[in-house]
Amino acid sequence: MKPRPGPPVIPSERGRCPFDPPAEYSRLRAEEPVSPVTFQVAPKDTSGWLVTRHDLVRQILADDRFSHRNELLAHVVAPPFPMTEYAPQPSPPGSFAKMDAPEHTKYRRLLAGHFTLRRIQSYEPQLTRIVDGALEAMAAQGSPADLVTDFAEKVSLRSVCSLMDVSPELMDGIQEHFGALMTLTYTLEEFIHHVESMDALIRPMVRERMAQRGEDFFGRLAASGELTEDELVNLAVLTLGGSLDTTPNMLALSTFALLEHPDQLALLRARPELYEAGAVDELLRYLTISQMGSSRCALEDVEIGGTTIKAGQTVVLSLPAANRDPEVFDDPDRLDVTRVPRKHLALGFGAHQCLGQHLARASMRIGLRSLFERFPALRLATPAEEVPLRDRAVHYGVDQLLVAWD
Repeated sequence: MKPRPGPPVIPSERGRCPFDPPAEYSRLRAEEPVSPVTFQVAPKDTSGWLVTRHDLVRQILADDRFSHRNELLAHVVAPPFPMTEYAPQPSPPGSFAKMDAPEHTKYRRLLAGHFTLRRIQSYEPQLTRIVDGALEAMAAQGSPADLVTDFAEKVSLRSVCSLMDVSPELMDGIQEHFGALMTLTYTLEEFIHHVESMDALIRPMVRERMAQRGEDFFGRLAASGELTEDELVNLAVLTLGGSLDTTPNMLALSTFALLEHPDQLALLRARPELYEAGAVDELLRYLTISQMGSSRCALEDVEIGGTTIKAGQTVVLSLPAANRDPEVFDDPDRLDVTRVPRKHLALGFGAHQCLGQHLARASMRIGLRSLFERFPALRLATPAEEVPLRDRAVHYGVDQLLVAWD
């Protein structure tokens, strides 16, 4: 496979507002919601498509004629290093994110009971203590502070440790290696290093839990008798690593957005019940940090929006574009914390909808409310235009957010 000339598979140039997706999405959504694209690395005999309209994105996410299997997605949206060929293999056992039913269903079923709404609601008192502890430590350290490392990452790491019964030392290592892979700036040698290092960290823990088969998170998974060691290791990489990239980015980027929208922050201060009513989902919709989209491969010829997607073609679904669709959301480019955006797709839709969505919402609701109540004078400590953005990463966010409160 050779690199193909032409534009990138998805628009990447953001405008002056750090919270808006590339403006090109608006034109495509209105004029060509299923548009042909050129991938930077792709099989030379296979074209691809970019889908930007909400109803079409949602339709494909729920259609089992489109596969999420890793070996079928031979297109590279944003290669981290120069490539001349790419031949993806099937996902290893347990790494179910890029599998279809029935394999995907099996693994998701084993995990689902640990992340139900009721389970997360019962966990919220502990989550609140974790948030309060991080805020107290930040206050003791003094102003200014980096909200990313001193709050967002700390809350996420500690909550995963307590919910999944793993040590902070293990999570520190996973955060280092998994986080590096999410930046899309690594070399092939670095990729191999990070993958092997995570395995070396997680495998001893898995072996211990399989031997003990206790009542902890991974002990109960081991006790099911349905998982091999390799399966449980790969499940652990997904559940532990995935939790450490999305929620911290949403917490930090949401804080940045609210500080830059003082009218919306004032509404939340005056009416904190809005966090529960819909403000968290509005932040998820408005920011939509999954900037690379979600890819699917057509298993047969399928007509979508008047365009025939041929069997074997890859479709990139732009979640940021779908969540700014004016046919679904009034004035979609405006952050409105009084909105209840029930149809947003920031957490996906269908069989692959985010398994940890209830934990993500709880972390944002408790984290943001507690942050702004603890520091009523919170403000940016640097000009907004100097905040470093995660433009080249799987999930959009900020690399650093310096804040002050005195």
